[in-house]
Amino acid sequence: MSAEPNVILRTEKLKDHEDVYKLNSIAFENREDEPQLVERIRLSEEFIPELSIVAEENNEIVGHILLSEAKVINEQEEHKVIVLAPVAVKPSYQKQGIGTKLIEEGLKRCKDLGYGLILLIGHPTYYPRFGFKPARDYGLELKQFDVADEVFMVCEIIKGELDRVEGELIYPKTFFMN
Repeated sequence: MSAEPNVILRTEKLKDHEDVYKLNSIAFENREDEPQLVERIRLSEEFIPELSIVAEENNEIVGHILLSEAKVINEQEEHKVIVLAPVAVKPSYQKQGIGTKLIEEGLKRCKDLGYGLILLIGHPTYYPRFGFKPARDYGLELKQFDVADEVFMVCEIIKGELDRVEGELIYPKTFFMN
């Protein structure tokens, strides 16, 4: 199913912050973890303004995705990568393709900015449609969170990146503050 034709995707603006906070709260069943995470990432050095994207319909924000910088390290080197978290769609707009459009736009923007890999912790049956695969199969590790292999995923958006990047994904400290 595709989204309503009048849903537009655009870069989040300062005036959107309150609406994005409310959207993330509602989309995640009134938990405060996700909206507070967005607030913290915006204030961090890992924040990339072009990668905070909203879906808007009739001047209402109905979806949001945030992709930010992280790193993969090993004994020899450190590589900048992108982590996707969170993605939220207003419950009454879910299952209309808005999340799909936000993720596709985020992947495109990451590639345009020269980032080759996007990593996430996510649903193993949802994200593979965008090219995400189990990350540990490619020499990537995650020790900061205890997660099953099938939910720790990577998407190679610049060909050859998975051949040259391996090591441990390090989420910024922003992800661990309360």
